[in-house]
Amino acid sequence: MRRFAVLFLTICLLMSLPACANSEPDDAASVSEITAPEYPAAISFKDFDAWRANRDKNPVSEESLQAISQFSYDTAALVLQNDSANSCYSPLSLYFALSLAGSGADGQTREELFALLGASDTAELAEQCGNLYRLLYMDNEISQLKIANSLWLDADYKGEEVKYKEDFTKTAASEFYASLFRVDFADADTGDAMADWIAENTNHTLTPEFSPDPEQIMSIINTVYFRAEWVDRFDAGKTKPDSFHLADGSDVTCDFMNMIYSSSNFSVGDGFTRSALQLKSNGSMVFVLPDEGIEFQDLLSSPDALRELFEGGTPYNGKVTWKIPKFEYDSNIDLADTLKKLGVTSAFGENADFSGITDHTAFISSIIQNTHIAIDEKGVEASAFTKIEYAGAAVPDGQADMILDRPFLYGIYTSAGDLIFIGICGDPS
Repeated sequence: MRRFAVLFLTICLLMSLPACANSEPDDAASVSEITAPEYPAAISFKDFDAWRANRDKNPVSEESLQAISQFSYDTAALVLQNDSANSCYSPLSLYFALSLAGSGADGQTREELFALLGASDTAELAEQCGNLYRLLYMDNEISQLKIANSLWLDADYKGEEVKYKEDFTKTAASEFYASLFRVDFADADTGDAMADWIAENTNHTLTPEFSPDPEQIMSIINTVYFRAEWVDRFDAGKTKPDSFHLADGSDVTCDFMNMIYSSSNFSVGDGFTRSALQLKSNGSMVFVLPDEGIEFQDLLSSPDALRELFEGGTPYNGKVTWKIPKFEYDSNIDLADTLKKLGVTSAFGENADFSGITDHTAFISSIIQNTHIAIDEKGVEASAFTKIEYAGAAVPDGQADMILDRPFLYGIYTSAGDLIFIGICGDPS
């Protein structure tokens, strides 16, 4: 039994060179690894001194944190507006992938990407992403947050050699911990190798399929694998089947986990109630329940409205009754239109400027994100602690019923406050 969330995201770059009709692929292997990153050392859950030292060695500026937060709400507001059932989106994954692509952009393409990312300097963006990566990386007996990047570079495009800038590939390896591969996108083995890499870095929860594409010269793939224990596990003996009310008025039956906190924090806003369950990774999973008769799309009119759902409202402390459906589902999101609506347009046309990556004319052809999420009573495959005590509590001043038996929103946050995943559960069955 476990609670985890995983995804992969791909950015594909195509060439705009004319095709060479008689070119043939060479006899060399279609996939070869150029560089394999050395990931940060794993820190034990109990080694508080090591956590503090890691935090001090990898400072992330307040400006960067605010930029990532704004990016998260700007993109999520558009992604979630069009979904009425289940959807899970990782703004943090998209931020890392676009930052890697942006570190090789110039001209208008760079300006548009940096405006969305809230960045002004290529070196500073890469450094801040590197520090954030090292700060968030987690692989211990309690939790995992593993972000993996890879660059898949075609060495030959229809008989013409494709060269890549050394500064870009060095930055990709050192600050984005990217694996670099030389490939032949016209060969089916390349698709198999990419799928295997994704499966390996998502604990085999995602196994996509890719078709050969001789027009492609590069793929940027980002994966995120996250799992964590609840601070207080749900009692499996209290899990009971009940009805979940869908947006169309029909009902489905699913298993609901139940718990009561006699003293806990919650917030009440205009049309919603919000509370959170703490994770032993020092992060949290936040749940937003729209009031009866209010559809969550009515609350997603803008990035500011979305931020209000997750950060606003009047705070209270009191009794919180939880009733949460167990759920597990996949999402597939095409993010190209979202980025275009947010002002990133030149990257998708033949006038795109990725001259920091290659002198060949290249442009983004697609940005796809796939996710998988599941929650249950324990929260993770293995447990080292079942309860953590906290000293001090406010005097109760109300109560909240987090009875999640109708469509609701959720968000998963790191201990630093970064939004890893945000989503909608509209049908837990």
